[in-house]
Amino acid sequence: MLAQFDDLAARSSRWARAAAGRCHALLALALGDDAGAVAACDRALAEEGGTYPIERGRIMTTLGAVHRHARRTRAAREALGAAVELLDGMGAVSWRDAAAAELGRVSGRRAHGDELTPAEQRVAELAADGRQNKEIATELFLSVATVEAHLSRVYRKLGLRSRTELARALGQPTKAQP
Repeated sequence: MLAQFDDLAARSSRWARAAAGRCHALLALALGDDAGAVAACDRALAEEGGTYPIERGRIMTTLGAVHRHARRTRAAREALGAAVELLDGMGAVSWRDAAAAELGRVSGRRAHGDELTPAEQRVAELAADGRQNKEIATELFLSVATVEAHLSRVYRKLGLRSRTELARALGQPTKAQP
């Protein structure tokens, strides 16, 4: 599908070529090719050329994720901070939130006391919404074991023992389990 997108993008616009470059970066990241992902982001940014700010913010978010994955925290913070600022300035709230969530994953610092980390909060919200661990893992691109670890910490921090209690604590209606 990406090859077809590349073919169409080559005959289309700078935006399409930049978006295709971002998609190549995401694919390289998924395949564990950090260097290839950075190179694809660099090509995408060059193609975007400052003309499509929302796409630039999305590329910067991808670049930040690549740097975070490669444990280059300073570069990740810089790219993600720029993405948050750019997207926030444009009012692109959903994309800004995605970049901010990725930025929240960068720091090795843990939340203080009983405060949930952004990752724990997101897992807790999905669990309280009635999603199963496997569904949560798929949606957030995590392993089931990571979801279970997050939920264990959430239950401990909030002093809870069940998803029903979690749903009540987060102010969400409980859903009947099949």
